[in-house]
Amino acid sequence: MATSKVKGTSKKIKELKGVKAEKINEEQLTKVQSIVTRINSAYIDLGRLEATKHNRLHTLAGMQDELLLMQEDFKKEYGSDNINVETGQITYEDGEAN
Repeated sequence: MATSKVKGTSKKIKELKGVKAEKINEEQLTKVQSIVTRINSAYIDLGRLEATKHNRLHTLAGMQDELLLMQEDFKKEYGSDNINVETGQITYEDGEAN
């Protein structure tokens, strides 16, 4: 009996016998590895961004504390902490500016 050397024949025979594939093909493996690598890279980038955000929020909180301390000093020194940051003009409680 002659044997057929048709491409894909052994694959079809395995399917008919119920033999399951043990691995995905090289092209599929390369593609899935590439996708997983890109996903991991995105997670690393997001982590870096979150760490930067966290640090910036701490810096911002520190600056806000500085401003509150200055406002307290203004209130002690000038009797008002209502200062126009563009001109330095002080507005007092009665609405008058000096």
